[in-house]
Amino acid sequence: MSTHANGTSQTTRALLRLRELLLSGEFEPGARMSELPLVERLGVSRTPLRLALNALEHEGLLRLLPGGGYVVREFTRADIDDSIELRGVLEGTAARFAAERGVSRRELKAMVDIADQTDEVVHKADYESFERYVDLNERFHSLLYDMARSPLLVRAIEHAISLPFAGPSAFVLTEAELPESREVLVVAQSHHRGLIDAIDRREGARAESIGREHARLARLNLDIVLRHRDVLDRMPGASLITLPKREEGEAEGSVPSEAST
Repeated sequence: MSTHANGTSQTTRALLRLRELLLSGEFEPGARMSELPLVERLGVSRTPLRLALNALEHEGLLRLLPGGGYVVREFTRADIDDSIELRGVLEGTAARFAAERGVSRRELKAMVDIADQTDEVVHKADYESFERYVDLNERFHSLLYDMARSPLLVRAIEHAISLPFAGPSAFVLTEAELPESREVLVVAQSHHRGLIDAIDRREGARAESIGREHARLARLNLDIVLRHRDVLDRMPGASLITLPKREEGEAEGSVPSEAST
């Protein structure tokens, strides 16, 4: 393997492992990412590590200090709401582009096929059906991005969904465990059908509106999961989120009312 290829491999390995550690709660918000311990822990040299740290700062998981170095970023409820809203703007734009620029019959049929398969599992509560739904949902959104015919827009979407709880499948655990969240899936599926119809009819404004509203379902799911902190604590990235602390004597699974306003 060439030196360049080895360096790229090390950078990719460091990036994936560091992201995993951050989302799993290995580092508290505000913790400094010291290079030497990370080099030893990840088994990479300093240059690939620095490139990985820079990439994670660009993603938004780390914050660059004025004097150099990185610390783990914390996220507020407002940060999450903003990232979900931003995804909605971008996905709405993707839907509008697809409708206005036109898609092939093959692409539209692929979307319909995904929606048809989703209809078969969206009302079921068993975990196998749920896993199937998650796969279909990821395929639907990926196809929507491709149909926009805009690599620049796709890159912006990929950046926006890299933050905790911002992606289309961010709440996979809650939707599997909580009946309230599973009910949201039915609404999401109706949005998918609406997007297909708007794109087919070349109705750009309608497609954009549905795309934005579809992303906002993540905010509804966040409200649900905030009432079940035991579930929230098991979700990737939960340790990076700053939320109101439970009051003494507050029941497990509940949350102060101001957290969902």
